[in-house]
Amino acid sequence: MNNAEANAQPSIDVVLEQTVRDLGIPPRPEIIDRVVAETRKDNPNFHYLGQLISADVSLAASLIKTANSPFFGSRSRARSLNDALLMLGLEIVSRAIAGINLRKALATDIRMERFWHASAQIAALSGWLVQMLGKRKLSADDAYTYGLFRDCGIPVMLRRFPGYEKALARANDEAELPFTQVEQQGLQEFPTDHAKVGCLLGENWWLPEEICLAIRHHHDLSALSSGDSRLPAISRYLVATGQIAERILQELTGGSHTQEWAKLGPSCLRLLDVSEEELKGIIGMAGVVLKSVE
Repeated sequence: MNNAEANAQPSIDVVLEQTVRDLGIPPRPEIIDRVVAETRKDNPNFHYLGQLISADVSLAASLIKTANSPFFGSRSRARSLNDALLMLGLEIVSRAIAGINLRKALATDIRMERFWHASAQIAALSGWLVQMLGKRKLSADDAYTYGLFRDCGIPVMLRRFPGYEKALARANDEAELPFTQVEQQGLQEFPTDHAKVGCLLGENWWLPEEICLAIRHHHDLSALSSGDSRLPAISRYLVATGQIAERILQELTGGSHTQEWAKLGPSCLRLLDVSEEELKGIIGMAGVVLKSVE
C-alpha cells in the first residue's frame, strides 16, 4: 500500500467514532473531558474542579451523596462538594461523574430505573466483596466501577434495536449456549451483543482498559481461566467478582433472573478461591450492603 492509499484509509479513531454513532452509544459528556484533563495535571486545581462540577447542581449533589455512602466507609460526612472531592479522590470522582452521567443519558423509562438500581446493587456488592475477600490484586473502587458499567450495553441495545428485548429474554433463559451468542442470533440485521457495546462505551468514556476488557468478556467462560492470555488478572477477577455479586443479589432478592451462575459460577468461585460453604456465609452477611443502596 502506498502513502496515498494509506492516507485514504479511515483511522481507528474514525472507525470507532462511526461505530459508536451507529450503535447509538451516548457521546461522552464534555464535563468528563474537562475533569479528566484537570486530574491528569501534575497539580490539579481542586478549586477549579469544584467550580466546574458545581455548575451542574444535580451532579454536585450526587457526588456528595456518593462520598457519604456506606461503601466508602468514611468516618466523617461530606458537607460540601469540596469535602466530597477530598474524600473520594480525583480518580474516583472522574469515574463517579461518568456513572452519574451515563444513568442520565440512558434512564429513559421505568424499566431503566429498575435496571440502574440493580446495577447500583451489583456495584456495591462487588466493591464489598473485594474488601471481604482481601484480594490484593484488585481494588474495591475498580470492582465498584465495573459493577456500575458491566451491563451498560443493555440499555443502549434496547434503544437501538426493536427486537432486542426478546433476544435478551431468550439469552437470560438459555442454559447451554453463551449468553452473548444468543443475543447475536436474535439480531441478524446487526449481530452484536451488550458486552461488546458496553466495552465500546467504556473505551469512549475513558474507563481503564482492565475494566473495559472485563465488560467485554463478562459472559465468556474462557475469560475466567488463568491461561487466557487475552485478559490481565485484574480483568478476570472483576468478571468473577461481578458474577458472584449478581448471584448474591439473586439469592437475596429473587431478581435478576439468568442462567449464568450455572455456566460461570463454579469457575468464578475457583478463581477467587471461595468455596460453596463460604459463599453461603457471604450471602448471609450481604444484606446490610443492599440496605445501603436506595
